[in-house]
Amino acid sequence: MSATPTEDEPRADCVHCGEPTEYPASRKGVTLCPVCEWHEAQRTACSG
Repeated sequence: MSATPTEDEPRADCVHCGEPTEYPASRKGVTLCPVCEWHEAQRTACSG
């Protein structure tokens, strides 16, 4: 299964902001756009 959608496959929406992600809609689990992925990484990196 490819991490990036094919040209005719819809993209999954970010669960935080609703923007399209780089992942196909068929991907299971939480999908985040690049901006929300970055924010999530910053938040979890400083929680130690």
